[in-house]
Amino acid sequence: MATISRGVRAPIIRRGDDIVKIAVDSVLSQAEREGFSLHERDVIAVTEAVVARADGNYAGVDDIAADVKAKLGGGHIGLVFPILSRNRFSICLRGLARGAKKVTVMLSYPSDEVGNHLVDPDLLEGTGVNPWADTLTSDEFYALCGGECRHPFTGVDYIELYRGIIEGEGAEAEIIFSNRPERILDHTSNVICCDIHTRARTKARIERAGGRALTLCDILNSPVNGSGCNPQYGLLGSNKATEDTVKLFPKNAQEVAEGIRDEVLRRTGVHVEAMVYGDGAFKDPVGKIWELADPVVSPGYTEGLLGLPNELKLKFLADNDYADLSGEALAESIRERIRKKDADLKGSMLSQGTTPRMLTDLIGSLCDLTSGSGDKGTPIVLVQDYFVNYAD
Repeated sequence: MATISRGVRAPIIRRGDDIVKIAVDSVLSQAEREGFSLHERDVIAVTEAVVARADGNYAGVDDIAADVKAKLGGGHIGLVFPILSRNRFSICLRGLARGAKKVTVMLSYPSDEVGNHLVDPDLLEGTGVNPWADTLTSDEFYALCGGECRHPFTGVDYIELYRGIIEGEGAEAEIIFSNRPERILDHTSNVICCDIHTRARTKARIERAGGRALTLCDILNSPVNGSGCNPQYGLLGSNKATEDTVKLFPKNAQEVAEGIRDEVLRRTGVHVEAMVYGDGAFKDPVGKIWELADPVVSPGYTEGLLGLPNELKLKFLADNDYADLSGEALAESIRERIRKKDADLKGSMLSQGTTPRMLTDLIGSLCDLTSGSGDKGTPIVLVQDYFVNYAD
């Protein structure tokens, strides 16, 4: 046995669908068609997009605007460190701008938090610009870039895109560039920290400097005029649904994961693990983009997926402890070592080089790569025998 990751076809999910039943039906139907069976501790994973869609967890631009206006007063607001994304941020920006009279956007440079570059870092060499100290206007930044600032993959000028969205909502737009979040207070004291994984630190720096700061977690963390919401993450993890709505990160992910586990056990007698996954946690070494634009890889999972792997490094054993062995003698010695390994190998040299990441991050990344983000039509992934090792 070895690990297998299977994309599972499913019908197009609509609001109100029973996502637990669809996920289990889809896996069991594919197993019957393709002639495989479920094993103990196989993992059934469902992408967060269809979980939120089935739950109807949507919000409109007007809902975002109403929440921003209620919480920040509807005047001049600052948006610090948003990522460069039409899918992730453009509709959110429409709502944020609609709830204000003026918007100052502070973009980090040379890239955003997840690695989308505004400018090639090499261009900064010899310019005298210090990204960790200097704050630039739009004109200064365009001059630094040679008059044009287009994303190398999308061809989009995000500076002009974001300016146009703000002005299209009737607000005055100002865009500046800095990696010092407290510099936003030179423009306004009402701030929304739009970064994802560094949001707590950004908020703390602004508040220490005397500003009033929210994060995207604080916008739509409860329903507005009957809208969807996410109590923990608010607008973080949202995606563009239409030109006027966003699909929010699922608020019922834990319930769905446990429901899938229980339904499979009821129908088959097999105990599986289950999880809801979003973006995988990996970085493209060529494009420099870090995939994780969701606040977490998995917002809901069964308890068997808690923790980190506890694995021995086989090549370390082969090259050191058993360097004088080969063939079946080597294989059996390693199998026996695995059987007798400590329950917690943290800090042990025998585990060096194994991946120190949460199981949900590892499996979620595998699922994200399997399902993709386009037209494969496999929003469900079955990961089989992930917990089977060489000794098994």
